[in-house]
Amino acid sequence: MPFTRSCGRLLVDGVPLKDIAEAVGTPTYVYSWPDIRQRYQRLDAALGGIGHRICYAVKANANLSVLSRLAGLGAGFDVVSGGELERVLRAGGSPAKVVFSGVGKSEMDIDFAIKCGIGTFNVESASELRRIEARAALLGRAAPVSIRVNPDVDPNTHPYIATGLKESKFGVPASQARQLYRQARQSPALEIVGIDCHIGSQVTEAAPFEQALAALLQVLEALAAEGIALRHVDIGGGFGIAYGGGEAALDIDALGAALRRQLTGRPQTLLVEPGRFLVAEAGVLLTRVEYLKPAPTPAGAGFAVVDAAMNDLLRPALYQAWHPIDEVEAGEAEAACWDVVGPVCESGDFLGLQRTLTVAEGSLLAIGCAGAYGFVQSSNYNGRPRAAEVIVDEGRFQVARKREAVSDSWRLEAIV
Repeated sequence: MPFTRSCGRLLVDGVPLKDIAEAVGTPTYVYSWPDIRQRYQRLDAALGGIGHRICYAVKANANLSVLSRLAGLGAGFDVVSGGELERVLRAGGSPAKVVFSGVGKSEMDIDFAIKCGIGTFNVESASELRRIEARAALLGRAAPVSIRVNPDVDPNTHPYIATGLKESKFGVPASQARQLYRQARQSPALEIVGIDCHIGSQVTEAAPFEQALAALLQVLEALAAEGIALRHVDIGGGFGIAYGGGEAALDIDALGAALRRQLTGRPQTLLVEPGRFLVAEAGVLLTRVEYLKPAPTPAGAGFAVVDAAMNDLLRPALYQAWHPIDEVEAGEAEAACWDVVGPVCESGDFLGLQRTLTVAEGSLLAIGCAGAYGFVQSSNYNGRPRAAEVIVDEGRFQVARKREAVSDSWRLEAIV
């Protein structure tokens, strides 16, 4: 793990988090690049023996420095908007290694992606396939397509992030997918390249991925019997981690072994789309305690009001997600039970409830497992500027995104 404690101080790759907070201020996101790199290499090794490509899910953490460094490792990318595709290109990513997912691709998104020469569109509906075909024909190109199959597999995760059930808005049933492939084969404006699924996020068991892959291979074999050949099979991402709230992490080596059993001897390349697995545990959100309010009842928790809020880290309010919270330096106060809350005017503005902490006003806290779906979901709600982002590597830290000024939030506005 990149975060360790020495002489009472919390460090990231040997760098004191207190030094970062004093230099950059709070709230600030801090990412360990060595940890991200090690996780990428670990996943790459777990998939050994299978021809594969790791396509990082940009929606997890879209910082340009993170994307650039992953591109340097040879990563492909999974994007869900034209904006994310532009970020990948700006960071030096190869468009040929990009898969473009998402249910609502606009004509502008599609045109841009075709002109860039992306690896494939993960097509989510019959209407989308018709739109891609029309735009490709207009541009005089052949658009690469993969149909996203909804395998109706329960990933046993939070309902907001379960995407592979038949009730989900994502993908199409296997029976419809076969018909869409037949239609695509008839069009000179479409190039069939693969098949895709994504069953959800924070999946902590290999079995749902095995079931989903079996469903994809069944479609693949039926298509092969009709003379429709596929070059890749994409099982998506959603590899779960242990936030520390009692859940288990996905065993990546066991997943790799299960996928090898199904894919050995097949010519198709395996694509995976990890996001959270690569970056979540590599990041913390640094925040400082502004005020302490005593517990309203003798058995209740007091309120530790910090300078980070739900606009900085939305997951606890949105998903009731649990994040570890630690003191950056050992305090002299007595340990007590605290609800760690922000200054936003919402009762749902909390970062952690019922936490035993040794804190005083002015204490620094580190909210762990914040490298994924932290900054990317942040906003300017309540007129709050967004946090800074810092990357630690080789024993030093650098600012990868400056802290916003309040004036940045109205820069594009006009009084009319």
